[in-house]
Order: sequence, then structure tokens, then C-alpha cells
Amino acid sequence: MDQLKESLLEAPIIEKDGYHYFVHPISDGIPMLEPTLLREIVIKIIRKADLENVDKIVTPAAMGIHISTAVSLMTDIPLVVIRKRQYGLDGEVSLSQQTGYSENEMFINNVDEGDRVLLLDDVLSTGGTMKAVTQALEYIGADVVDVCAVIKKVGANELDDTDYQVKTLINVDVQDGEVVIIDEHGDG
Repeated sequence: MDQLKESLLEAPIIEKDGYHYFVHPISDGIPMLEPTLLREIVIKIIRKADLENVDKIVTPAAMGIHISTAVSLMTDIPLVVIRKRQYGLDGEVSLSQQTGYSENEMFINNVDEGDRVLLLDDVLSTGGTMKAVTQALEYIGADVVDVCAVIKKVGANELDDTDYQVKTLINVDVQDGEVVIIDEHGDG
């Protein structure tokens, strides 16, 4: 059984400032995240992502952390979390993150010029977060080997006009207050 697909079909939908948002354990931490679902997702990511010669997994806080931690544990690739808090450490780079429902400043540490990174997040929707992160990684001089998201909400996103081809595990839409599976195998 495909737990990711089944759990998305059961996900409640809320509206936040005109944005239709599904509430899911991977993207929101509620309802409770079952270890079997997380394990299924991690295995699929490891099979789909280009991990050869990746030095670091990079993920934005907060909802990419649990997924990326599990992938890091399974692959022994170190993890860098892009935080919403500034620490003022040497080499810290700031970026402006815009999503379909919020805007924040975020901060990257521990990524250096020449690092080969996998960018991993929970959901690709507007692409605002991933675009800001890829631009910051380019500024640093890191090599973005691959970009992955567990779930893609279909529609135009800010990465469409870039060189990045985001790999996803499943593509969905929200129609008439329900999650609709558009591609159960995702992109890539």
C-alpha cells in the first residue's frame, strides 16, 4: 500500500488568505506522523535523488527537518538546516523566503563554495522557498546536485523558469476542498 498517497487523500483542507492548504503529517506535523510513512518516503527519496558525491543535505526549517534527518541517518550525508533565526556566525548568508501564505527571512550556515548539495523539502507549491534557497546556494558557490520535494502541488511555480528540475514523490492538486492525485509517481 502507498501510505503517502492514502494519507494525502485523507488530508483535510484549510483556506488561508485565499490559499488552499492541505494539512498533512509531512507538511504540518499533524495529524501524527507514523514511522512507517516516514520510512516509505525516505526510501523513495533515496531511490529517486542523485546522491552520488553529495557532501551535504540542505533543508529549510521547519518541515523539511524530519525528512532530511531521516535521509541523513540512512545515507551518512551531513545535514544543514536553513533557519529562521540569525546567529551572526561567520559565513552566514541570508535569504528572503516567500510562500503562498507567508514571507520570512532565513539564514544559511555551514555551506561553502564548492560543496555539492542536495536541496530537500516537504512541499513544492509556489516555489518561493526553493527559489530563494537555490539563489543563496548559487551566491555561496555551492553546486546544487539535485532538488527534491516529497509533495508537489501542481501549477506554476517560481522554479519553472530556472535550470532546476525538482524531483517529487507525488504530485497533487486541491479541487473542490479535496486533495486530488495528479501523478502518483511525481516528477523526475
